[in-house]
Amino acid sequence: MDTRHYTYRVIWSDEDVEFVGLCAEFPSLSWLHATMAGALEGIATAVAAAAKDMNQAGEAVPEAISTRNYSGKFQVRTTPARHRLLAVQAAEAGVSINRLVNDRLA
Repeated sequence: MDTRHYTYRVIWSDEDVEFVGLCAEFPSLSWLHATMAGALEGIATAVAAAAKDMNQAGEAVPEAISTRNYSGKFQVRTTPARHRLLAVQAAEAGVSINRLVNDRLA
């Protein structure tokens, strides 16, 4: 697993007064640094170390989101009242519920 393929982001933390490096595949890890680049480099290094430790311990390392296959389908449960409301809104817009919800997700 190439840990460079993971999903990284850097955000500003008012609380810490530093940038925070995060990795979606390793939500329990973070890295604080005064610069964006330092936060990114720090979280990437922390993820690589964690993945190496997991490999050595025989644990499954998360697959990168970027390399997973997605079908394009997922199910969402909702209340009957919300389902009815969506059906009405879709009918009024002249589209399917699927189209209405997909447009809202976009």
